[in-house]
Amino acid sequence: MPFFKDHNLITPGLFKIFTAVIPVLFLCNCILPVAAPLPKGVRLQRDVTYTPPSWPSPLTADIFHRPGSPPAPAVLLVHGGSWKAGGARWPMNGIARKLAARGYVVVNVSYRGAPSDHYSAPVHDLREAIRWMRRHADEYGIDPRHIATYGFSAGGHLAAQVALRDHNPENVEAIVAASAPFDLTIDPNMAAVPEFLGTTEVKNLQLFREASPVNHVNRSSPPIFIYQGTSDDLVKPEHAIRMRAAYRRAGMDPQIHWMPGRSHVDGFLLPGKKVDQAIDFLDGIMKQ
Repeated sequence: MPFFKDHNLITPGLFKIFTAVIPVLFLCNCILPVAAPLPKGVRLQRDVTYTPPSWPSPLTADIFHRPGSPPAPAVLLVHGGSWKAGGARWPMNGIARKLAARGYVVVNVSYRGAPSDHYSAPVHDLREAIRWMRRHADEYGIDPRHIATYGFSAGGHLAAQVALRDHNPENVEAIVAASAPFDLTIDPNMAAVPEFLGTTEVKNLQLFREASPVNHVNRSSPPIFIYQGTSDDLVKPEHAIRMRAAYRRAGMDPQIHWMPGRSHVDGFLLPGKKVDQAIDFLDGIMKQ
């Protein structure tokens, strides 16, 4: 991941302090991205606008691609951050570099969010990003037949929702979702959910159900790779369990790749081999 190469350098005490402070630093944008070398042959184009002039607000993406290479499968990368407007996408660049090193074109996007915009604005943004990827496939070396979504936390929710809601099999070929709130009815008052949905009214849960990826799984849904911390108190493991059950009802059997003892934050910072395993999963689907 983007922060540590040697996990043995982190003592338990230091790790507890770090994981207590890191969410605050994320929220106030106090952490600056560390420039890491790009994989050989990969070019990074920052702040490329992917929305048309008529869009409610311009949105940008960072593109990792290999100029002059044959068309390659692509991944739409979706950051977390409680579905908030102005959330930083750069923390996903560590995953982006791993994907790019394995031969993927990566589109790491920003999207609209609360409090100015609510569901389903960010889903429309991601749909537009996928359309943009197809329109610009030749420019960035994207194979438009092979596009996946990959997100963490709120980004994992959106990565699943855009792939599953009104799914067209030609749109998204696979999903990777980490520590993702798949079922917003588990805890309707969970931090950020009411603001994301634009309502605190939980008596009628129809909106919460509509906004939950777990309710949009069917037999044509793309395969999914889920990884989840067992000690995540923010996005409880029950979300992953319910998503697996929804896929099983549709005739598929995805596995939950558990991260024992990991909370929400350290599930992102220290995922072990889960990112590499997720890319192996994508390889098995998108490079056949």
